[in-house]
Amino acid sequence: MVQATPFLLVLFLALGAHGLSVKKCSLTGRWVNDLGSNMTIMTVNANGDFAGSYHTAVSATSNEIKLSPLKGTLQKSPNQKGQPTFGFTVNWSFSDSITVFTGQCFVDEDGKEVLKTMWLLRSHVESIKSDWKATRVGINVFTRLPTQE
Repeated sequence: MVQATPFLLVLFLALGAHGLSVKKCSLTGRWVNDLGSNMTIMTVNANGDFAGSYHTAVSATSNEIKLSPLKGTLQKSPNQKGQPTFGFTVNWSFSDSITVFTGQCFVDEDGKEVLKTMWLLRSHVESIKSDWKATRVGINVFTRLPTQE
C-alpha cells in the first residue's frame, strides 16, 4: 500500500490538472449560425442576464430584414462546469413574430466555442383556427466570429 501511494498521488494530480485546463465557454461576443445569421451578445451580468442583437439571414416574410433586439439569461449554477445552458428571445423588428432560443455553450474537441440551440418561432395569425400553423421549430449551431480589430 505504501508503494501505491506515490502512484495514486501522481495519477490524482495528473487528472486534476487536466480538469483545471478545461476552457470555459463564454456567450459574450459575435456569433454566426449555420444559415449565416449573425448575433452579438453583450456582457452577461452577475445575475446571468444579457442583451444583444440578432440579424437573421433568412425570413418567411417579404419585409426588409432589420437588426432585431435579443434578451436572455444564462444559468449560473456551479454545476454548469464552464459549459452553461441559456435561453434568449428575439423580438423581430420587421415582422409580427417572436422567437425563443434555448441551448448550451460548448467547447469542442479543438477548443472552439459552439452554441447548440433549439428554437420556437411564433407568428401572428388572424384566428384560433389558424393556430396550427403559427409555430415553427428548428435547430441552429452557432460558432464564434473573429473579434474585429
